[in-house]
Amino acid sequence: MKGDIVDLRSRTKKFALRVIRLYSGLPKHTLSQVLGKQILRSGTSVGANYREAFRSRSKAEFVAKMGDCLKELEETAYWLELLCEGNILTAERPFPLMDECDQLISIFVAIIKKSKLNS
Repeated sequence: MKGDIVDLRSRTKKFALRVIRLYSGLPKHTLSQVLGKQILRSGTSVGANYREAFRSRSKAEFVAKMGDCLKELEETAYWLELLCEGNILTAERPFPLMDECDQLISIFVAIIKKSKLNS
């Protein structure tokens, strides 16, 4: 369990750093910067919420914080889709980030389901 926690802490931090690099490389026109700031906010908050989850005082608070992580991941996926479908980025460029986002979504869904079953 401890290894899983460290791994997911590291993974969500690496995810945030990848989002930061993506944002830094966006074109400097208004549309891409507005969308970029949205993805920057949601993508970097996943790890922060994950860390808060492990300081929760109850199972309910833990599940709620994990739900916040999931919400932010879903929002990040949405902004990535808009950046691609709006032709601001080519689909190939953010594909690894989109894949990681999808994997993290699956992990957080599983954690939330398991936590709810065990309560």
